[in-house]
Amino acid sequence: MDPISLEDLALLDVLQRIDHGHAPDDHSRTLRERLIEAALAHAGDDGTLALTDAGVERCKSLRHRMAADAEAAQVLKDREDAAQEAAAP
Repeated sequence: MDPISLEDLALLDVLQRIDHGHAPDDHSRTLRERLIEAALAHAGDDGTLALTDAGVERCKSLRHRMAADAEAAQVLKDREDAAQEAAAP
């Protein structure tokens, strides 16, 4: 399995910011439009962004992917350390 991409990490960061009430800056109009078009967020009457159900699920999925990547990296490191210990005289 390939590690999580930089694009997905950036998307996770943006989704988490929106979830915490910190929407992208006004100069990020293109990003706002893309999130709305992708149905990951919707704009309220006051212009603030909120995650849709799809946005929440995508955020959860990306968080799980990051956790799985970290766990896989730890398993690989543990195996490498065990192999080095076994090879040491």
